[in-house]
Amino acid sequence: MASLHLLSLNHPKFTLHAASFQLGPLKKNKLNQKSNNLNFQKSIKCSTSLSSLSPEVEEECLALEEEDEQPLSEIWKEIQGCHDWDGLLDPMNSHLRREIIRYGEFAQACYDSFDFDPHSKYCGSCKYQGARFFEKLGMADCGYQISRYLYATSDINLPNFYQKSKLSSVWSTHANWMGYVAVCTDEDEIKRLGRRDIVVSWRGTVTYLEWVYDLKDILHSPNFTNDPSIKMELGFYDLYTKKEDTCNFCSFSAREQVLAEIKRLLDYYDGEEISITITGHSLGAALAIITAYDIAELGVNIVNDGRVTPKIPITVYSFGGPRVGNLKFKERCEELGVKVLRVINIHDKVPTVPGIFANEKLQFQKYLEETVSFPWSYAHVGVELTLDHTHSPFLKPAGDLGCAHNLEAHLHLLDGYHGKGRRFCLSNKRDIALVNKDSNFLKKEYGVPPHWRQDENKGMVKNNDGRWVLPERPRVEAHPHDISHHLNKILKIATGSSQLKQAQ
Repeated sequence: MASLHLLSLNHPKFTLHAASFQLGPLKKNKLNQKSNNLNFQKSIKCSTSLSSLSPEVEEECLALEEEDEQPLSEIWKEIQGCHDWDGLLDPMNSHLRREIIRYGEFAQACYDSFDFDPHSKYCGSCKYQGARFFEKLGMADCGYQISRYLYATSDINLPNFYQKSKLSSVWSTHANWMGYVAVCTDEDEIKRLGRRDIVVSWRGTVTYLEWVYDLKDILHSPNFTNDPSIKMELGFYDLYTKKEDTCNFCSFSAREQVLAEIKRLLDYYDGEEISITITGHSLGAALAIITAYDIAELGVNIVNDGRVTPKIPITVYSFGGPRVGNLKFKERCEELGVKVLRVINIHDKVPTVPGIFANEKLQFQKYLEETVSFPWSYAHVGVELTLDHTHSPFLKPAGDLGCAHNLEAHLHLLDGYHGKGRRFCLSNKRDIALVNKDSNFLKKEYGVPPHWRQDENKGMVKNNDGRWVLPERPRVEAHPHDISHHLNKILKIATGSSQLKQAQ
């Protein structure tokens, strides 16, 4: 019988008040907000604008791209990968490029909003309240609203992942903010997309490549299904499933938090055309694939309302992600219909691990796994879109390993990518200055200082006495009150699915 491993359905903390930004009556009152009348450009770039360039560079590197004649609303399933992006990557489809960048910006928002200052008592948390999250990041016109925040515990096998404060009094001694679930609520954006979209965005690690050295190449059966041959890397598994009963924010695992929220939203918007899109960079990319697999394996995305296509599509847009599981994990994701588009920089080392010696490129990998039971066999999931930062005239041809792994650099390369062997041209005029937000990757002649994004005065403000202080942040409730209710629903779905398979 299938079960939700590590799921505490009768946890004493399930009566916590709902988070102040949880969606509930929003569907009925349509958010009580005026229509944003999103124009097309705002929906793809939010707060970005092109830095000042020389006329020669503008003429060489900027291009007005021919639009796909069909609106996105008519071909969204193809853009979301229903045919594995066949014919859309080379040459690059204009709709697909914009959508990948848009979801990449949802992933980048996790970095831009994360407090990683060890001198702050809020280190490891999100800087902003959910209700104003996108507004604070200059993304107010994106058409989405935060549904809930996601947290993970420090009790995992990836020590360099966890951000801790150096102060004795902190917001949480066990939790780190890991991302969010958001839902498209703007009617114009829903019309443009052709469906209501639910987004899960996972944060990567702000220590960049340090966490890679913590990977032990240990494969672990997650027990999400009855097949023990499906395995994933132990550190990723722990990050996704561990909990800490003494911590309000980690009394439910990251897995329980995201599954319950997805189930709640699917029930709430029952009967609508819906997509589930999961995104993340680096370590967040690994979590994105695990989440997509988990949702599909448990059948959370299956609807029983007589639809011709009973499954809600699940798509992953991952950036600079490592391998997650073994070949059986990859094959199972494909069987479940999980669509994964992995965007990588060919010079980035993270996508090459784990599984350096036995991976999807090895001709005899299946034999190694099934016959020899080789314990360090990993395989990438999905379709790979390979970029090369040396093709951009704006970037230094060589940089440290962090530059090649940088998410903003990936989004810059996507903006200029048109296909293999084609000239690099910035189609959407995405601001090149964004590349240096947290890196030193742009050539010096563009005059953009490295690592320029920071809070004004590092968040310090003057109080009524004229003293500079770090202001208190409004308290964010850890979990909605009905999380156990939705987890119970998922358990029933998983149990019913298991019994059906046994009967067949």
